[in-house]
Amino acid sequence: MSNKSYRRIYLPVFILTFILILNPSLGFSEEQKDSPIIINGDNVEYSTDNREVVATGNIEVIYKGSKLTCNKLKVNMQTKQGIAEGNAKLEDNKGVVTGDKIIYDFGNKTGIIYNANFRANPYFGKTKNMEKVNDSEFVARKGYFTTCNLDRPHYRFTAQKVSVFPGDKIRAQKALLYLGSVPTIYVPRFNYSMKEPIMHVQVEPGKSKDWGFYLLSIWRMNLTENVSGKAYLDYRSKLGWAEGLGLNYADTGFGKGDFKFYYTKEKQQFKSFISGESLNNTRDLLRWRHKWDIDPRTNFSAEFYKITDDRRKKDPSRNFLKDYFFREYEKDSQPLTYGLFHHSFNYSSLDILLQMRTNHWFDQIEKKPEINYTLPSLELGESLLYFENTSQLGNYDKKGSGMGDETNVARFDTKNTLSRPMKVYFLQFRPFVSSRQTLYDRGANGQSGIVRTIFYSGADLSTKFYRIFDVKSNFLNFDINGLRHIITPSVAYLYTHPATIPINNIRQIDAVDAINRGNTASLSLSNKLQTKRKGQSVDFVDLLITSDYVLDPKTGDNAILTNTGKELKDQLSDVLFKLKILPYSWMRLESEATFEHSDHDNVNYSKFSLINYDLIFDLGPERSISLGQRYERKGKNEITFGFDWRLSAKWKFGVYQRYNFKKTDYLIKGSQEQQFTLTRDLHCWEVELTFDRTKNMGSSLYVTFRLKAFPENEFGFDQSTSKKKSGTQ
Repeated sequence: MSNKSYRRIYLPVFILTFILILNPSLGFSEEQKDSPIIINGDNVEYSTDNREVVATGNIEVIYKGSKLTCNKLKVNMQTKQGIAEGNAKLEDNKGVVTGDKIIYDFGNKTGIIYNANFRANPYFGKTKNMEKVNDSEFVARKGYFTTCNLDRPHYRFTAQKVSVFPGDKIRAQKALLYLGSVPTIYVPRFNYSMKEPIMHVQVEPGKSKDWGFYLLSIWRMNLTENVSGKAYLDYRSKLGWAEGLGLNYADTGFGKGDFKFYYTKEKQQFKSFISGESLNNTRDLLRWRHKWDIDPRTNFSAEFYKITDDRRKKDPSRNFLKDYFFREYEKDSQPLTYGLFHHSFNYSSLDILLQMRTNHWFDQIEKKPEINYTLPSLELGESLLYFENTSQLGNYDKKGSGMGDETNVARFDTKNTLSRPMKVYFLQFRPFVSSRQTLYDRGANGQSGIVRTIFYSGADLSTKFYRIFDVKSNFLNFDINGLRHIITPSVAYLYTHPATIPINNIRQIDAVDAINRGNTASLSLSNKLQTKRKGQSVDFVDLLITSDYVLDPKTGDNAILTNTGKELKDQLSDVLFKLKILPYSWMRLESEATFEHSDHDNVNYSKFSLINYDLIFDLGPERSISLGQRYERKGKNEITFGFDWRLSAKWKFGVYQRYNFKKTDYLIKGSQEQQFTLTRDLHCWEVELTFDRTKNMGSSLYVTFRLKAFPENEFGFDQSTSKKKSGTQ
């Protein structure tokens, strides 16, 4: 031991762990005792006089989930403050910071990093010095940040001060955007959430038959901590300019939601015959959506849609959503305007719905309001009997797009069901009876205060058989590690007694008013072959067959009639098949088919009316081939082919083809669609060039730039370049 009271230890690799709770004389708190500092190093010196550790060579310090590595370290074990030098790096699960020198307080998890480089996915940055303010915030001064990880990034933002909240957000003021070494755009305030991986500025040029040449752009901005904004500015050579605004607000105590307004004064391709001036059409969309979780059992949600469409007034076939927001149109061509209040009780729930038609050309039902009460199956004491109830009270206006096409009625409907689930030998059996009463304020013929009663009865019956085969085989590389065959047959029988009020005496609003006598059995048979691959259970083959058998022994006034007015006989309805096969982890087959059977009105046939299959090969990362077919007996017969292939680290190529072999009234035989996509990797960007040619719609060319740091970004109006499933439109 030297005069400085050092204890020296020389080992190739040394691990020094201070378990300070074993030495109470050092005077640490209980919290400090529970968190020892662990130091790994080639050479470690510990001074008992000033309680300091000096370490050199391959140093690693682990403390409270953080790891510090360096070449030279000095730590005061009493104050828990240290100085790290030489390839110093501080990292945790939120990010990594490196620098020439780090002054760090292990107790408070704060410090200063000099000449720092940082990474907080998806951002990278470099700064003269960086301060770790607390466990969740870094402040960088006189530096830059970017999503490009090159030493000389393709683009970067420079700022005097950048606040980084790893895993949460990044904030900068007076930021300047550089493309290479050229300054381009000044941003007074940059505030971006890392939880929403979407680019702030997105631009998409292209050309299509309906729009001509176009340039679409969206600009995102964070206005406050809880509110972000969007600005839309688009140009279409055939239609003109369009602009819009959007707001997204987080939970402010009264819920969260979004607002969108999009406006265009669409120019016509012809001039007025009288004035010679161009004719313009005002078209706009106003949408507001809101959701409020009032408490764990109560919530409120609402949506409002208002569309102004001068072009539709001149041409009823036009639809603003279809022309400008096709993806929204595909999801819902006639969006509803409504407000819904929901509350859950201990054993039941209550819903109050107010629904209004805000666009007069929509065919919709107004509910002013509709109140629903639901009591799920509940055991009555210890009787083994279960009771359930659904009740509905509402005032309805069914409005069509035509003049005078309106039906109004007030209705109270309640259904009560009593069931007795039981197990009979190996069968699961549930018989039930139901009674339904519906009160109408008036009938179809003007009568008032009518009450309709319907009686139901039936039973559900199911079981399961399985057998295990001790088979282990790699025949054709199928990787079979045991087989389990599971057969699940089930039958659900339902008898619906004729209603006390005929259908033609009831104002028809929805399916509740159209209930008729029925006598059917729903049949289902499930077949599965399961095996194990890599320790996981896999459905090697999965086949499901379902159908309904119509039982109708009644004749005369109680008989169910066909569309031609003849009595419907006992018969099996369409048989539905669903098949999935997974012979290999990289190959799967999915298929569905409908088999029609008819034996009435002197028509007797048994044919497949629909067959659809998809054969998909996943041959590696970003390498796949798909083949599909969709056959309709009275419609099309299409073959589809998809090909996506990563050619190299920089290039990717994709093809989609759709060909119809059958001519119909609305389809021409031949190629229906051809699409080719070429993608080039530009390190931190991807540029995608897509050419699409669709029958009767012309050709379109799309150019899309995508920032790789935000792969979830789906922005774009390329209506036909969304991912398609083989065998479907």
